[in-house]
Amino acid sequence: MAGTKRSWEGLPLRDDPKSQIPTNTMAEPATHILSMFGTFRDELDGHHDRRERLIKTSRDITALSKKIIFSLQRVRATNTPIPPSIAKETQSRFTQILELFRAVVPDVKGLNSWRYLRQLSPGIQEFIEAFSFHHYLQTQTVITLEQVSGYLPREILVTDEDYMMGLFDLTGEIMRFAVTSLSAGGHTSSTDAETESELGLRNLPRLPASQAGVVRDLREMRAQFESLSIPRRHNMLRDFGKKEDVMQTSVEKVERAAYGILVRGSERPAGWAPDLSAPIETEIY
Repeated sequence: MAGTKRSWEGLPLRDDPKSQIPTNTMAEPATHILSMFGTFRDELDGHHDRRERLIKTSRDITALSKKIIFSLQRVRATNTPIPPSIAKETQSRFTQILELFRAVVPDVKGLNSWRYLRQLSPGIQEFIEAFSFHHYLQTQTVITLEQVSGYLPREILVTDEDYMMGLFDLTGEIMRFAVTSLSAGGHTSSTDAETESELGLRNLPRLPASQAGVVRDLREMRAQFESLSIPRRHNMLRDFGKKEDVMQTSVEKVERAAYGILVRGSERPAGWAPDLSAPIETEIY
């Protein structure tokens, strides 16, 4: 025998159609919740699609920037126009990079410029390295943050951190350029009679002005970087320390190559290149 359903007061319950809850009132909240979660799903799908597009674009920009740097390493002089064949090749790739940046502008508008900064940042840093190296070979000056930002679409956010990391990488490319230039060139005797008479430097070897300028520029960049102080909690602290070590090693390689050419340059055979494979000896106080 079936039991009798009772209320909390103990009274038997009757199957009254009027007391039953309509099924359509139950369906309305469920439909609203499904619609809300459908919106969340669309937003997450859009976020992941934008993220993947930016990562791919950043890798494409990095690849094109590396090709530009490889081409510019064939240049043998600073503060002069880029040779036409190399200039045509690099300009074509700069145009491709600019088109890639313009293509992602809709994905980085407004707050998205900060939201997806981490995905696009590697490509921006590599572009700054290539763009600043191109600028240095033409003018023998370091490009400014305003010049970099002015070249790119205004929606592309170029932070101070990306600019600094790009310049750190620039010192490595200048090091390669300087070592190649030093090994290909030679040295000259001093010609400033007044300086010679004061310091007793008559007939001592000197680097050509363009090569000596590159060494001075690297030393100046090293001094400026070493003067910076990064707070401990800053997100750039870890990368800054690593980049600074690599930068210091690059500058020391150029100094050692220049010293080897000046001190024992007359004893070297034609076509000699400095050996940079040995470890750098430093004094610790």
